[in-house]
Amino acid sequence: MAFEGLSDRLQETIKKIKGKGKVTEQDVKEMTREVRLALLEADVNFKVVKDFVKRIRERAVGQEVMDSLTPGQQVIKVVKEELTELMGGNESKIAVAKRPPTVIMMVGLQGAGKTTTTGKLANLLRKSYNRNPMLAAADVYRPAAIQQLETLGKQLSMPVHAEGTDADPVDIARNAVARAKEEHHDYVLIDTAGRLHIDGDLMGELQQIKDAVNPDEIFLVVDSMTGQDAVNVAESFDEQLDVSGVLLTKLDGDTRGGAALSIKAVTGKPIKFAGMGEKLDQLEVFHPERMASRILGMGDVLTLIEKAQTQVDEKQAKELESKMRNASFTFEDFLEQMEQVKNMGPLDEILNMIPGANKMKGLQNVSFDDKQIVHVEAIIQSMTKHERQDPSLMNAGRKKRIAKGSGTSVSEVNRLLKQFEEMKKMMKQMSNTKGKKGRGMKFPFM
Repeated sequence: MAFEGLSDRLQETIKKIKGKGKVTEQDVKEMTREVRLALLEADVNFKVVKDFVKRIRERAVGQEVMDSLTPGQQVIKVVKEELTELMGGNESKIAVAKRPPTVIMMVGLQGAGKTTTTGKLANLLRKSYNRNPMLAAADVYRPAAIQQLETLGKQLSMPVHAEGTDADPVDIARNAVARAKEEHHDYVLIDTAGRLHIDGDLMGELQQIKDAVNPDEIFLVVDSMTGQDAVNVAESFDEQLDVSGVLLTKLDGDTRGGAALSIKAVTGKPIKFAGMGEKLDQLEVFHPERMASRILGMGDVLTLIEKAQTQVDEKQAKELESKMRNASFTFEDFLEQMEQVKNMGPLDEILNMIPGANKMKGLQNVSFDDKQIVHVEAIIQSMTKHERQDPSLMNAGRKKRIAKGSGTSVSEVNRLLKQFEEMKKMMKQMSNTKGKKGRGMKFPFM
């Protein structure tokens, strides 16, 4: 998970100061020292760390914090605000041309995931913004790039303008924009050539394309796994092309977070989107405040709700709530819910969006393996319809048959049955609490 090491260190550091009735300058000094070490370990630019820690220290020892009733919480508020500002402050909106199409140039080095990200962005524009984009294959040096973009176009049922490997990339870009106008596409995304390293030929060609089509946005696609190198790449591209924003890929991977926390401060250019997985719907708008909340263990309820809303049928959700209230929730309902949750992304990522989930008893050190879901599904699918609706029918013979049919053991079947009953009790309690008090815990799919 992105930022995992940094997140753990920062949460451990601020926990020491959170409940303090009085915060001294020495407390702040020790905290900022730990914050500094955590950021440096996360591969954040040294100058960025120095400035960041200085701002926290200045604000944390100010009268506003020291004189407050909850100084520890005020210090945490300062850290969150500064972390948010470090990553750009506010969500950066995507440009819209006065006269369509809006032209977006996608640039970056080979291996950063530029072509796939081009497809993801087009998909996001259509699904979330109700746009009608077209893709353009202007990387003529890597034949696989053209084929890859055409394959993505087929998967998304979206047109791709391609002229083969012998055409001039500048002409391809210019022709793509002209075609987009004729066919009334409101966005055209140009997948330009990358290199293994930055060179004069690459930059010269990109500058020619920029001059030819006058793009509304130039998005630099950066691999967040490369840490400080990503920041250096961003600086070089920005100097040559004046990029308008950065798209970070692989932010769901084992990345320390240095790129995400350094790029805006070093280049002045905002992170616009972040790739959170390999699927074509796993590109998110980058919200600095939400990301700061995730890093500090405060969750990210808004993104969780947005994910749920795209995956959940409202009518089904109401029926489910009713079943939870009267404890008639069955394994068939559970199977449906698992499918919807799976579509929202990896379980550990979802858990990190729930405020305080990392502190819940029994969940602190739990690692979620999505393969476990496959085992659970196999067990449920090996049950008969009657067994799914009424687990009390289960006897030794039925359990043995289900274990054999699902490729699992009887003990795994027993464990699932026990967990299911406990979950039903918990759901009913939560529903009752909500009913009595008019509020209470509510599942994201409800």
